[in-house]
Amino acid sequence: MSSAGKKTSPLKWVPSAYFAMGLPFVILNMVCVLMFKGMGIEDSRIALWTSVIMFPWTIKFLWSPFLEMFRTKKFFVVTTQLISGVGFGLVALALHLPDFFAVCIAVLAVVALSGATHDIALDGLYMDELSQKDQAKYIGWQGAFYNLAKLVATGLLVYLAGMLMDRSRAAGAGEHEAALSAWTVIMAACAVLMAVLGLWHSRALPSGGAASVQVRSASEVLGELWAVIRDFFTKKHIGWYILFIILYRLGEGFVMKIVPLFLKADVADGGLGLSEQQIGLYYGSFGAAAFVLGSLLAGYYISHLGLKKALFSLVCIFNLPFLVYTYFAWAQPSSMLLIGGGIVLEYFGYGFGFVGLTLFMMQQVAPGKHQMAHYAFASGIMNLSVMITGAVSGFLSDALGYRMFFIVVMAAVIPVFIMTRFLPFSHPDRT
Repeated sequence: MSSAGKKTSPLKWVPSAYFAMGLPFVILNMVCVLMFKGMGIEDSRIALWTSVIMFPWTIKFLWSPFLEMFRTKKFFVVTTQLISGVGFGLVALALHLPDFFAVCIAVLAVVALSGATHDIALDGLYMDELSQKDQAKYIGWQGAFYNLAKLVATGLLVYLAGMLMDRSRAAGAGEHEAALSAWTVIMAACAVLMAVLGLWHSRALPSGGAASVQVRSASEVLGELWAVIRDFFTKKHIGWYILFIILYRLGEGFVMKIVPLFLKADVADGGLGLSEQQIGLYYGSFGAAAFVLGSLLAGYYISHLGLKKALFSLVCIFNLPFLVYTYFAWAQPSSMLLIGGGIVLEYFGYGFGFVGLTLFMMQQVAPGKHQMAHYAFASGIMNLSVMITGAVSGFLSDALGYRMFFIVVMAAVIPVFIMTRFLPFSHPDRT
């Protein structure tokens, strides 16, 4: 299967498949928040339930071993894309029900489960089909198109929703009716897009190899699951690797929720006083372009230099841009050029540095008999770290104020710089 996969250029499927990976995550995490807000749901219910339905991406490692036991990875990728498409179509219909919110949340929870399963299978396929050198070469394409989905969802789809609402209002519709018709169209468009991607990948994807284990009974399934878990936690240097994964994104986890609040907060309250339009422009256009550029360049940079030699510089590029916000918090500049440049620098650094952690998990943590499941374990630990730090970041920011908060964040990233210099590699770095 692998040899057949090598006849297919990775550029034929890597960009589109990782675009399909990013789209459901961003729609559930960000776009649906705006949709429910426009439909008149109160903020507390939106925040609670759109957070709860994202949990499958944190615990996806629990069912990742089962995907290695049945069918091909291609089967799971294509099937989950089609399930997500059907799910978005059902949301478009459910918006018209009296209890639409509860029904939509239930359907979106199924989409979340499907999306998390899709991520496991696609990452496994990527690792199976590509050599280490090609993994490094195309990791930038992977990250760029995953985040292109973010730009399409939060930029294009939200813009189209606003345009449709304006058109409905001009025709005499009320606020609720305008939002209902607009978001019905947008959810239907998401359904069609995911279905088209699923059909394309039914032809374009390599198989990712056959199932690794033939399971015939429940006891064999449980035995295999235990073997996968045991093998993960007995890997050489696994304690160091788990700590490194947690520390790598520690600073990002703290600032992820706070930076937009800081940018929008009044100058008198220690923020920069930007409008939503300014924040959207910097994030959605310049920031997104910088991220894509950083992701693409990083893939070729690692491919040329090798992951082990590049890792310290990747950590630096990923974490040092947080210094920008420390400066912004203390200086509170009013220059839009300076602020925009700082945001672009952060996004470039994030795009450039993040691929280093992704490749490290693929090449040092995942390899072995159950590499797809073990990569899911690693990414689940990473997501849990970001989720926990994000949850406490608001309390920390309120207690310290923006100035001291960003100083604390910079202190928190020091350990990963030190650890990177001494981090052992269990597998040869062949990039």
